[in-house]
Amino acid sequence: MKKKIGITEVVLRDGNQSLLSTRLKIEDILPIAKNLDEVGYYSIESWGGAVFDSCVRYLNEDPWERLDLLKKAMPKTKQQMLLRGQNLLGYKHYSDEIVSKFIEKSAFHGIDIFRIFDALNVLRNIEHSIKEVKKYGKHAQGTIAFTISPIHSLENWIDLSKKIEDMDSDSLCIKDMSGILSPEFAFELISKLKEEISIPIHLHTHATTGMSNLTNIRAIDAGVDNIDTSISSMSMGYGHSATETIIYLLKEKKIETGIDLESLLEISSYFKKIRENYTEFEGSMKGVDLQMLINQVPGGMLSNLETQLKELQKEHLLNDVIKEIYQVRKDLGYVPLVTPASQIIGAQALSNIVNEARYETLSLEIIDLALGYYGKLPGEIDEGLLSKACENKERIFNRPANELKESFNEYKGNLKEFCKKIDIKDLSSIDEQVLTFILIPYGSEKIFKKMCS
Repeated sequence: MKKKIGITEVVLRDGNQSLLSTRLKIEDILPIAKNLDEVGYYSIESWGGAVFDSCVRYLNEDPWERLDLLKKAMPKTKQQMLLRGQNLLGYKHYSDEIVSKFIEKSAFHGIDIFRIFDALNVLRNIEHSIKEVKKYGKHAQGTIAFTISPIHSLENWIDLSKKIEDMDSDSLCIKDMSGILSPEFAFELISKLKEEISIPIHLHTHATTGMSNLTNIRAIDAGVDNIDTSISSMSMGYGHSATETIIYLLKEKKIETGIDLESLLEISSYFKKIRENYTEFEGSMKGVDLQMLINQVPGGMLSNLETQLKELQKEHLLNDVIKEIYQVRKDLGYVPLVTPASQIIGAQALSNIVNEARYETLSLEIIDLALGYYGKLPGEIDEGLLSKACENKERIFNRPANELKESFNEYKGNLKEFCKKIDIKDLSSIDEQVLTFILIPYGSEKIFKKMCS
């Protein structure tokens, strides 16, 4: 047997997010958690990304309690989360103090591996998070958000990866959220990275364009150490390669995973049945979507866009919105389409199409993105868009978090007043609930009332 390849199961987070708009309830996870824990995965991605937001806004669940329940139900397996660097799990930058507090509490509640990325690949936006994760003795996985554009090259990715290693990351993740990483480019990139860096390399790719199986296998040929997969009944489409398929292919190549295919049968059957309860949140895509090679819209973004258009009764505009996303992205210097940039660009594209006028109305987030409040854009911004954004706010060029004066204690006081306003007991002494309030200030009332009932 060749070296062992680690498998990260993503069904509870990104599989859920990409296929079911992150609506999978904890009550539908816990019955199968013991089985997942016995498989022998390298890790299970169970938290982070859009899970926190969905718990509070849609599922009426305390995301911290959800993490506690998952950790208790799967004590043998490392729990992994996706963290947006200085954005945490929100859609704007937070101060270093708040980032530190969030990582402290996430580590305390059971996160073992933090996959840390910045939507713009601005490394000074992930540096503080990596330091804090290491401080608590957890695994810091520095991440590049892969994209294709006239300004991104192989040399660019190699240079970025070397800098991530120099930041004392424990491993590197290549995050291909749109499924646009081709098999041969993956082979070339990882082969060169294996010559240039010494930390383990993890590949995350989606099945949207139909290339994921080949891309994963070529990455393994090049020496990748770990890959992400999702159980077969919650795979492909907007999601990821099937766990069983990859394990079978690796077995044929005499590569060990430590996972017995038989142990996955019951898990797959369980999620096949559970998925039937969430059909209203599924996207319409069948098979593969090769236009993603042009427009690069990630799976989770697509399913959420479709849900929004259904609510507006404008489903017929989906293709127009997808094309507009490409244009908005180009106007913003070819920003990678990953959260929160993908949501910001998607919302602006939706506005442009629904209003039948490009940039007639700019969201606060698109203004901040254009003016440097998320970090330096990869390329040049459209002059017309920049000019309009500058009508509202001053442009900045330094590290965005340096502009922030917000303190944790300030938010504690705000939560105290909020609890009084909605007539519930004071939750401001609970750091976790202060963090919930910080991340989702306008959507937390329902969950807070549930806690106090």
